[in-house]
Amino acid sequence: MWSAFIAVVRRDLGLALGSGGGAGLGVVFFLSVVTVVPFAVGPDLVLLARIGPAILWIGALLASLIGLERLFAGDVEDGSLDALSLSALPLELTAAAKGLAHWIATGLPLVVAAPALALMLNLDGRAMGAVMLTLLVGTPAVTFLGLIGAAFAGAFRRGGLLIAVLVIPLAIPVLIFAVSATTAAVTGPVPFGTPFRVLLGLALFALVLGPVAAAAALRGARG
Repeated sequence: MWSAFIAVVRRDLGLALGSGGGAGLGVVFFLSVVTVVPFAVGPDLVLLARIGPAILWIGALLASLIGLERLFAGDVEDGSLDALSLSALPLELTAAAKGLAHWIATGLPLVVAAPALALMLNLDGRAMGAVMLTLLVGTPAVTFLGLIGAAFAGAFRRGGLLIAVLVIPLAIPVLIFAVSATTAAVTGPVPFGTPFRVLLGLALFALVLGPVAAAAALRGARG
């Protein structure tokens, strides 16, 4: 079962990186959001430093949705999903493997790119480290919550707009506590650990809920 899980991760990782919708596109979108917002806000460096974590997280949230609409759609169209359903790997673990591959291709590059983009927003080293840590914990939560929207979009032949409608409301708590943790690390008075532990709990909840709900949606569509 473990080898089957790894095989699905490798397959989807290769597809994501080879289709032009993986790391490169997500980072370019992330860069675009972070670059445009300072032009709208103005040259106030103090204001940019204050809202910088929120800007980075909004960009990361939206960039994490890129490519999700194709996560199950291709497998549904070419019949690969039926073969995966009949394999020894449960459909829930198949969905989890696809989510992990998507996060490696799309979410992890956002974490790596965040320090360079944080410099554009006048964030200091403490804020930069807090942003990276919250992105490392929070972007998997967004991706695995995105599995739910991706499963509905693929199973019911709906476009990417359905994913945004379903996933963004679910991801709002992740966004709130991620930005709260970063703000607490810089200004306080709440300790960083308090909102960060809530963020970690939300991430663990998403890691369980996402694959289970995605598998249920796919089974419901096939039934």
